Amino acid sequence: MARPPAAHLRITFKPDISMGPGKARLLEGVRDLGSIAAAGRRMGMSYKRAWLLVEEMNASFKAPLVAAAKGGEHGGGAVLTKAGADVLKRYRRMEAATQRAVARDAAALRRMLAKG
Repeated sequence: MARPPAAHLRITFKPDISMGPGKARLLEGVRDLGSIAAAGRRMGMSYKRAWLLVEEMNASFKAPLVAAAKGGEHGGGAVLTKAGADVLKRYRRMEAATQRAVARDAAALRRMLAKG
């Protein structure tokens, strides 16, 4: 059975500040894995790209979304801050509402697609 059509939500706050599915997945990875590098690897993203996105998110909000500790004898790590957990929760809630809002029309469009 084919998966239902999906909408992808990207919230643009300013031309250079947005929140979308990739950043949400990165935040989830940090939450789940305790590491920015590991979260990026799980997404197939370079270490540098993951760090740049985290820095961008941290700079875009009043409070940082991710707190990172420098590596040392036992290595570094990262955690979502309270603000990070709140941003992620709200984004996922908006994403679910978007899916519900478009489900009927998206299914109708799928039925209109050419076979192939």
